Formats: sequence, C-alpha cells, structure tokens
Amino acid sequence: MNVFKEIKLLNGNSKGIFFLLFFRTSAFFTRNLPLKIIGLPVRLLYRIIIQWIMGIDVFDFTKIGSGFNVYHGQGLVINGAVVIGDNVIARHNTTIGNAKVNGGSPVIGNNVQIGANAVIIGEITVGDHAIVAAGSVVVKDVPAFAVVAGNPAKVIKYLNA
Repeated sequence: MNVFKEIKLLNGNSKGIFFLLFFRTSAFFTRNLPLKIIGLPVRLLYRIIIQWIMGIDVFDFTKIGSGFNVYHGQGLVINGAVVIGDNVIARHNTTIGNAKVNGGSPVIGNNVQIGANAVIIGEITVGDHAIVAAGSVVVKDVPAFAVVAGNPAKVIKYLNA
C-alpha cells in the first residue's frame, strides 16, 4: 500500500498522518548503509520531532505494516524488535515491547485495536482482529477475534468472524 492510500485510511487524523509520514520517510533511510548515511539528517529530525517533542517512542527501524494509525500518540512506546501487522490502531500511553533485557518482543497481527494505557510485553502474539481493552496488561498470546481486558488480560469475549 502506498503512503497516499494510508493517509486516506487515517480519515483526517492529523497527528496520525504526521507520525506516519515522518516514520515512513525515516524508515526508508534504514534499509542499507548508504541510505543510512544519506538520510542521517532526516533520521535525526525524526528523533527530535517524533520521539522528543511528540513523545512517541517508536524506532524508525520497527517493522510496521500499512495503515498503522496512532490516536493521540503521547506516551506511545514500541520496542524496535516488535512486528506490527496492517491496519493496527494504537492509542496513547501504550507500551509494546520485551519483558526483560534481550527478551522476545510481541508480534501484533492485522486489524488489531489497542486501547489507551495498554501494556503488551514479552514474546507473545496478538492475533488478527483482536481488541486489547484500555488499561490491559497482556503477557500471554491473544487469539484472533478475541477481546481481552484486565491485569493480567483475559479473554472476555470473541468477535464474530
């Protein structure tokens, strides 16, 4: 999916669009050493604006699928080893990463919604079309089409497939 289609999917979410454009541009310059050298100013600007000013701590080498949507963004932290599928929504004050130093990181499926203040940590998988409720602490795999909530998060229902 190209960037213009991604922007259209974000339905005027200006902060999400700004993040996405900056992320995709900076991520382009992580592909190989010559691009890293050429793109150093862009990558530094990304760190200053996105990470330091906007408070969205997402490394530009993180694998994020198309249609990633950030609502509010402030306090969003995503480890660089996390893999995120297509059409994922992440809200503010969310942490996605490893549970211990050099530990495995989550794999987030496609069409997943992650509520505000959620924590998803460890070498786990969040299945396609899952919903992680606000304030949940996810430390175990989440099945596809499941809605999880609580600390620790438990399946509270399944969505119709």
